[in-house]
Amino acid sequence: MLMPSPSPGAAPPTTDTAARPAVEVQGLTVSYREAPVLSGIDAQFPTGTLSAIVGPNGAGKSTLLRAALGLVPAEAGQVRIAGAEGRAVLDHVAYVPQRESVDWDFPITVREVVEMGRYRATGWFRRVGRTDRAIARECLDRVGMAAFARRQIGRLSGGQRQRVFLARALAQQAPVLLMDEPFAGIDARTQADLLTLLGELCRDGGSVVVVHHDIAQVRAVFDWTLLLNVRALGCGPTAEVLTDSAIHEAYLGPGEGTVVWAS
Repeated sequence: MLMPSPSPGAAPPTTDTAARPAVEVQGLTVSYREAPVLSGIDAQFPTGTLSAIVGPNGAGKSTLLRAALGLVPAEAGQVRIAGAEGRAVLDHVAYVPQRESVDWDFPITVREVVEMGRYRATGWFRRVGRTDRAIARECLDRVGMAAFARRQIGRLSGGQRQRVFLARALAQQAPVLLMDEPFAGIDARTQADLLTLLGELCRDGGSVVVVHHDIAQVRAVFDWTLLLNVRALGCGPTAEVLTDSAIHEAYLGPGEGTVVWAS
């Protein structure tokens, strides 16, 4: 059952599980070569919401996701995902990386990529069983890529590749989904289809956090936003965070020039 993407500012669910943030960041600081990339970040992303992380290039958006997953070391602070922290977060989260970080020439089929989403459940050194193959097929069908199951991943278009990596994340059956620039370089139809699917996931009780660059689309579609530029400039309902003055401060600094964003 697909549904339109949730409306901006929609209230998060009120169940006991939803009372706990999907992702909670406390005092997170990350530095590269002694230069701070993230400085004392405090942020919460409610359960059941479609959330965005926005900010200029170099703001630390991708680093925040990678630090949450333990892929880059934190100098200070902590991140909890579905109440877990440390390596335990990996049992509660699925991750869609930037497309540039993937080796598209690797000889693997679409079906095999999606089945990789089951490895944490089956174990890395065991064959994928019948039940796990069925889950992978269902996820491919859900993103409209079942007909491409035997195709080598590098022979797909940009939008098709992104659908496949979303299917792999869905196959993990994790309650929290982190996505790094999933809409970069894909056509408008694919963007709309993915947003519809992400809206469905949130309505079903899942939580999605997306690094995004399109301010207009975030304002129109996303419930919750973290505005970031090394430090947190605001985190809360999108309409309250993405004010014109806050965007100017994040992208240009107070009182400097005019920001033009994608529409």
